[in-house]
Amino acid sequence: MAAAAEAVPATRREEPARDDAAVETAEEAKEPAEADITELCRDMFSKMATYLTGELTATSEDYKLLENMNKLTSLKYLEMKDIAINISRNLKDLNQKYAGLQPYLDQINVIEEQVAALEQAAYKLDAYSKKLGNQFFSVLL
Repeated sequence: MAAAAEAVPATRREEPARDDAAVETAEEAKEPAEADITELCRDMFSKMATYLTGELTATSEDYKLLENMNKLTSLKYLEMKDIAINISRNLKDLNQKYAGLQPYLDQINVIEEQVAALEQAAYKLDAYSKKLGNQFFSVLL
């Protein structure tokens, strides 16, 4: 051993002595006993399984909710489609009825124009009769 001590460089032999209280010993750094590690692993895996089960259940519930929402939306769109079909059908019926009434509406417009022309003629006749009346009374007086 003396030969081994001489083979080590001088700088290594001159290291200052360390305080044993500040340095951890191998006993303090020892890992827990094998039974404790096994129990801790089981506990960790059990808790991890519970956590993952909860996460997967939440995700599954989210997908079920989305599925239900999609079904309800689909039903709503089918209702809206039926309403749109009914509106379209009613609009076609109204357009057909309007087309059937169009000749009568045109006759009403012609009659309205004739009534307006007749009204103007009546006003002119009234004005002319007043003028004649005034002339007749002026001759009599």
